[in-house]
Amino acid sequence: MRPRGRGTRARAAAGLACCAAVALLAGATSGCGGGGGGTAVGAVRASWGDPQGPLEPANTNEVQGGKVLNMIFRGLKAYDPRTGAAVNMVAEKIASPDQRHFTITVKDGWTFSDGEKVTARSFVDAWNYAALVDNKQKNASFFQDIEGYDKVHPAAGSPTARTLSGLAVKDERTFTVALRTTFSTWPDTLGYSAYAPLPRAFYDQHEKWLKKPIGNGPYLIDSYTKGSQMRLTRWDRYAGPDKARNSGVELRVYTDNNTAYTDLQAGNIDLVDDIPSAQLKNVAKDLGDRYINQPAGIIQTLVFPMYDPAWNKPGMEKVRQGLSMAIDRKQITEQIYRRTRTPATDWTSPVLGAKGGYKEGLCGEACGYDPTRARKLIEDGGGLPGGRVTITSNVDTGSHRLWMDAVCNSINNALGKDQACTVDPVGTFADFRNQITDHRMTGMFRSGWQMDYPLVQNFLQPLYYTDASSNYGKFSDKGFDKLVDEANAESDTAKAVAKFQQAEKILAAQMPAIPLWYQNGSAGYSTDITDVELNPFSVPVYERITVK
Repeated sequence: MRPRGRGTRARAAAGLACCAAVALLAGATSGCGGGGGGTAVGAVRASWGDPQGPLEPANTNEVQGGKVLNMIFRGLKAYDPRTGAAVNMVAEKIASPDQRHFTITVKDGWTFSDGEKVTARSFVDAWNYAALVDNKQKNASFFQDIEGYDKVHPAAGSPTARTLSGLAVKDERTFTVALRTTFSTWPDTLGYSAYAPLPRAFYDQHEKWLKKPIGNGPYLIDSYTKGSQMRLTRWDRYAGPDKARNSGVELRVYTDNNTAYTDLQAGNIDLVDDIPSAQLKNVAKDLGDRYINQPAGIIQTLVFPMYDPAWNKPGMEKVRQGLSMAIDRKQITEQIYRRTRTPATDWTSPVLGAKGGYKEGLCGEACGYDPTRARKLIEDGGGLPGGRVTITSNVDTGSHRLWMDAVCNSINNALGKDQACTVDPVGTFADFRNQITDHRMTGMFRSGWQMDYPLVQNFLQPLYYTDASSNYGKFSDKGFDKLVDEANAESDTAKAVAKFQQAEKILAAQMPAIPLWYQNGSAGYSTDITDVELNPFSVPVYERITVK
């Protein structure tokens, strides 16, 4: 491998040191402008894709933006990078007498990067902002379990309250939460970025804050140029135990993961966390022990636009099931993905384990490959709308064009029609996400779900509960919602898991989304960095990486 040029980094270091000195003298903490000058000494250069929109914690629910939020924010809980277990971070204590009413004590000594103290109000104000319907936050439904949500976020009309009645600040470091029902594992959800605290600058200077977010995590955003890169620098006054071991991270935007892989081999980049499927046959030989391939809490599905009457009329559940049975998952995962994917047999992930809620086979025969049965089901259900179906995904990351072509070929072969299924690609991840959130899809579209926290609830409620934050197909089933509510209210974990698995059987009967495969986390890195890990979410643990 060609050695990386150290001269560029050395020249950049002087500018970085000057920038830091000016920031300290001025009392500023959010770094100087980016500009040119190469990569800073000790910074990790990693591949990335532009996020869908500004990095508001309660308004970001996609992977690329989530990577950054996890670097610049820390919440009440954090997830262990190796086990995924929820551990206290900003929370000193979360206590409850009944698993419905919680008293939360915030640790002393935490501040935002602008010097403001992190207090109980930092969380309460942020959660109220997120829940209020007027603020149009994508993750608002994560707060639906708190009392008063229906008043601040009504299904229709204007809110009758501005704050959640279930939240109350008791003193600088203490607040209470009242949920609408018991939810035994609710504290374990609080490591998700939607629950992050926010400084006053978020509200008082919102537009300025969006351009350069101020958080309380181990990194600061130095600069961001859409379509090019984001630079983050280590925040040396960070209060947490997981301080960055490098000087920063430079996230470089790639619209083709093959180019990123080529740059990795050439020494132009340090870390790629999306190995192209075309390189899977060579990657172990190319990188040796610098190639990571491990199970992750990720599932790929094909979602149906249930808001389109053509896909949601009586009998169409048979068509949706038939399309699922027309997909030869085993062949596709073996030929394209070389054991980095596993055919899905439910809507969760094996990473959860049996105790955590995963149970093989809950999808039933609908996730098996049976062309004859597929043709009959589609015929019995009234046929494909308009006689054909499309599959849509972005094609700038994830080698999605390859599997989309393979899935369509499988469907066409099963149905005996050359053009029954066609691919409708979207150039960039951001554009694809915008089309999804605007409900512009007319055919099947990819939904890659990376868990927010390691609970079975997270694979089901955000995606399939009525009007949930990531229910982009607008599936709605009262029986499913009821089972999810009952599962959340269970204090016994085994009973809760059983309820969630009953809810999955409704998904099998209705098939609002086709489970495709469980996905491993894969990454490759250069000889210039060490201590590279992927967490159970398949995201690099950036703060642990050391630059040689």
